[in-house]
Amino acid sequence: MTPSGPALSFIIPLYNSAATIGPLVKEIEELAIEGGHEIVLVNDGSRDATAEVCRELVRAARVPVIFVNHARNYGEHNAVLSGWRQARGRHLVNLDDDGQNPPAEAVRLWRHACEQGLDVVFGHYEEKRHVWWRNLGSWFTSRMTDWALDKPPGFYLSSFRCVSAFVAGEVALHSGPYPYIDGLILQVTQRIGSLTVQHAERQAGESGYTLRRLIRLWMSAWVNFSVLPLRLATLLGMVMAAGGLVGLGVVVWLRLAHQGPAFGWGSLMAALLIFSGTQLVMLGLIGEYVGRMFLTVNQRPQSVVREVVRSS
Repeated sequence: MTPSGPALSFIIPLYNSAATIGPLVKEIEELAIEGGHEIVLVNDGSRDATAEVCRELVRAARVPVIFVNHARNYGEHNAVLSGWRQARGRHLVNLDDDGQNPPAEAVRLWRHACEQGLDVVFGHYEEKRHVWWRNLGSWFTSRMTDWALDKPPGFYLSSFRCVSAFVAGEVALHSGPYPYIDGLILQVTQRIGSLTVQHAERQAGESGYTLRRLIRLWMSAWVNFSVLPLRLATLLGMVMAAGGLVGLGVVVWLRLAHQGPAFGWGSLMAALLIFSGTQLVMLGLIGEYVGRMFLTVNQRPQSVVREVVRSS
């Protein structure tokens, strides 16, 4: 990311994208960008022929193309950061590898950022064409980040975003093993905006964004950038303790009034399961924080780049 670089860098994280990346790159190459543009392809441990297809795209490139090959799969956010570290553009825009983010819409994000003087512009989909569970997960993530992150309430954080080289450079300094890019961006700048964009149908294949990855994203959004979960756990513990005291008072009163039912093993086990379950949830939450700190202190790599290939 240098002032003398192209005006715009297209960052595309790839996972099993051999069937879709070729047409997408060709479409980006045909764009007319004032100041020039480049393409950064980050192969995040694909198991198909994605790496071979990317090398051929580099050889036949009509605009500067950079191919970054990860040693294994590290996840979308880690792949995006690897691309940001190699990019030279004054602005950088992220695209999915399946063609659902039209390159022409990416150019609109870039121009909006330049015209409004914004550090970040998020694409807001008027109609999302993901499967229903992923749309539901995105909605839930947005509600969670309303509570956990310092962002305007209801502001949609999309992976289809354009950022300035300044923001990308600051965010790329993060080396922890569980990055959440939107949280890192909001720690750098508040000069953010959004633009309504189109969301196209997938070109081919199935999405590599599984429910497991979505849950990991939720955990990163909450645990990495907020102590709100710990405060909620404390509040839950206080509520359960207060409920226990109220229940104890009711039991004593029933005993003294000789009105209570027979108390035995069943009621005792039910109460024990409720309180034990609450304790285990809180311990698991604390353990998640401690575990992430442990992995960070032990310098678990965010990603390992096997090779970087640049077009001539």
